[in-house]
Amino acid sequence: MPRKYDAIIVGGGHNGLVCAAYLAKAGKSVLVLERRHVLGGAAVTEELHPGFKFSVFAYVVSLFRPHIIRELNLARHGLEIIPLEASFLPLPDGDSLCRWADPQLTRREIERFSKKDAEVYAEFGQTMMKMAFFAKSIIDHPAPDPTSRKLSELLKMLGLAKRFKSLGSDLTYLHLKMLTMSALDFLDMWFESDVLKAPMSVSGIIGTFLGVRSPGTAYVLLHHYMGEIDGAFRSWGFAKGGMGRVSLAVASAALEFGTEIRTEAPVRQFLIKNNSCKGVVLENGDELEAKAVFSSLDPNRTFMRLVGPMHLDPEFRQQIRRYKLRGSSGKVNLALDRFPEFACRPGAGPHLRGDVAIAPSTQYLEKAYDQAKYGEFSERPYLNIVIPSLVDPSLAPPGKHILSAFVQYAPYHRDGGPQTWPKHREAFGDAVVDTIAEYCPNIKESILYRQVLTPFDIEQMTGLSEGNIFQGELSMEQMLFLRPAPGWARYRSPIRNLWMCGSANHPGGGVMGAPGELAAKTYLGTVR
Repeated sequence: MPRKYDAIIVGGGHNGLVCAAYLAKAGKSVLVLERRHVLGGAAVTEELHPGFKFSVFAYVVSLFRPHIIRELNLARHGLEIIPLEASFLPLPDGDSLCRWADPQLTRREIERFSKKDAEVYAEFGQTMMKMAFFAKSIIDHPAPDPTSRKLSELLKMLGLAKRFKSLGSDLTYLHLKMLTMSALDFLDMWFESDVLKAPMSVSGIIGTFLGVRSPGTAYVLLHHYMGEIDGAFRSWGFAKGGMGRVSLAVASAALEFGTEIRTEAPVRQFLIKNNSCKGVVLENGDELEAKAVFSSLDPNRTFMRLVGPMHLDPEFRQQIRRYKLRGSSGKVNLALDRFPEFACRPGAGPHLRGDVAIAPSTQYLEKAYDQAKYGEFSERPYLNIVIPSLVDPSLAPPGKHILSAFVQYAPYHRDGGPQTWPKHREAFGDAVVDTIAEYCPNIKESILYRQVLTPFDIEQMTGLSEGNIFQGELSMEQMLFLRPAPGWARYRSPIRNLWMCGSANHPGGGVMGAPGELAAKTYLGTVR
């Protein structure tokens, strides 16, 4: 008889692997099924050009929970994080702004544009750290259920209310304002210089089809402030060896705990009998049984494809159809035969040992969004650029470099439909390279290889519906106990024994690991 597992994880992205590791660590027999040849989902490293290793999709470690690194002993499994040293903004007039890890250096940089902002910047950072510390208690636990009458849930809500009250009236009001304000309106409360506000505001639009002036983006700003390395908030880093090292370290831990992992094993459908998930059917027809099945896929793929609409209650089916994906991001990866010189600050200086923002003004960002609203990619987009080979030479041959550009905006639902993206792919790539060339004149003649990823490509390659990097927008109506649907935010699904463990669940997207960890721990709490 075929083996029956305690748990089958569908999708070998980082959340699925984290979920598997925690279940196996608790003594469960676990099988992970990944349809691609490589583990990691959107957190992968691949050699796309001889000698050049790319973090193809996700490219920085920003939100991965430190306690997961400790509990799974990921350092022993090869995970090493190199902190980003700076955040650099080149400007069209030849000037630039760099924000450093050293607050005094940052203060001197900002002073050139606004003495007032230089004075306020440290206070702003401290305030955001306090709010991020409060939010940490929410993202590191299952979402509270305000509709529950269970004593345990009421006590959790009471504890949350007490912590909220302990913030003091000023921070309490600030939290409430963030729920509805735009990222730019929130920053306007603190700063006057557009040069500073523009690169800071973009953290509010990542993973959304919104602009920096759109209501609700202020909270997304806070979401990205919760990056933490060794207890230091707002700390981001590169995974040595590329983002795939995060996934492979988790996979190594899972294997050590006894997990079985299969790649090139696509799942055709879930085995549903009497409203209960009994296992999975692979594309080759094999049936595998399990006491519980965990999907790390987004709700559209999980319920509308692998479960099937016929097995879903009409109300829940409608909730899943209304769940907003709206992919709006693309990626361009370049292999370069020399270091890319930025005209405003030449040389491979420490200002480039972090990220580079092409966000010269808030008006520039709004114009980029305006084009996307009407179904076109931004001809002059917001770019977040990294050159990871500068701090990790193992990623490229000697003297050569990798440049990775995250692009906003590239609407999945472009004019003419998503299926028209392939014939516009190279024009999109040209727009990105042309934008970089305005600040880095030698870039075009330096390119040895170019990979252009539209949201359509991201969908086809990773399975992320509409190419949304967070498995669904990080908007207020899709957060906490509403993610992915009201009443189903605690990793369970309406199908018995079918659980959710991907980024479409609380606390949301990014290479975080929390959805996988919390799904596993919630399940284990029901079977012990």
